[in-house]
Amino acid sequence: MIDLTQLRSFVAVEQAGSFTLAAERLGLGQSTVSQHIQRLETALGRRLLARDTHRVVLTGDGEALLGHARALLSIEGQVQALFSDSSLRGSIRLGVSEDFVTSQLPAVLEDFVRSHPSVDLELTVALSGVLYEMQDNGEIDLVLAKRRLGDVLGRLIYREPLVWLARDPEHVLSSGLLPLIAFPPPSVTRAIALEALGRHQVPWRIVCTCGSLSGLTAAALAGMGVLVQPRSMAPAGLKEIAPEKLPPLEDVEFVLVPRKGADQALVSALSEDILRKVRGLRLGDARG
Repeated sequence: MIDLTQLRSFVAVEQAGSFTLAAERLGLGQSTVSQHIQRLETALGRRLLARDTHRVVLTGDGEALLGHARALLSIEGQVQALFSDSSLRGSIRLGVSEDFVTSQLPAVLEDFVRSHPSVDLELTVALSGVLYEMQDNGEIDLVLAKRRLGDVLGRLIYREPLVWLARDPEHVLSSGLLPLIAFPPPSVTRAIALEALGRHQVPWRIVCTCGSLSGLTAAALAGMGVLVQPRSMAPAGLKEIAPEKLPPLEDVEFVLVPRKGADQALVSALSEDILRKVRGLRLGDARG
C-alpha cells in the first residue's frame, strides 16, 4: 500500500530539487525525507530520484509516478476539506506577469490548489501594467508582478537585476542600430531598457514586439535581436551580454498587490503560499 506521507515527500523533493529544501518546506528533518523516499522506492521496487550536477531529478520511473502522486495528494486534500469546518471556500482571481509564468508559477500554485480544493482559482496572465489596470477596474483580487525601484505599491517578494540577452551577442551588437525585442507598452522591462539606451545615447530599433514571452524568446533564439529579462528568468539558449557592452539596467522588484475589498482570508492564504514557495525556490537556486 502506498503511503501518502512518502508521496508528499517525493513531490516536495521534485519541486525543490533538493532533499534539504524539501525537508524545510515540509517541516521535517532531512533524514526523515530521505527515509520516506527510500521506503517508497523499496515499496515500488524502482529508483525514483537521481542527482545530476546541480540538483535532484526524477528518473524515468519517477516521472511516471509524479502525475499519479499529485492526483492522490489532490484527492486527499479534497477529502480533508470536505470534513473540515475551517477549510477555505470561495473564489480568488490571481493576475501574474507574463515572464513569471513559464519559470516559477507551476511550483508556486501546485500546493495551494491541492491544499484548498474548495477554492476556485482564476488565473490571468498579462503584462504587469495591464494587470494593475485590471485590478483598478476590480477584475483581479491579487497581482503578482513587477514594479520599478522606488515604487511602494504592494508587498515585496524579491529584487532581481535585469540583463541584456541574445543568442549571439557579438553579431547583434555589430549592427548600427541595436535590434531590440520587447513587450509592448505598458511594460516595465521595455521602459527600463529604452530609458537606459536613451541616457547613454545608444541608437536602437524595435525588431519584434509581442505580448507573450514565448514569442519574444522565439525571436531572440532566431537571432533577431536583444531581449531584456530578469536574470533568473533568462530563457535557455540565450547568453547574457557582458555589462560593459550595453548600458546598465536598473533592478526590478516582484511584488504581491491585493485589491481592496477582496476576500482577505483567501488573499492572505494565497499570498503566504506564494511568498513561501518563491523564496524557497530562490534559495534553492542560490545553493545550486
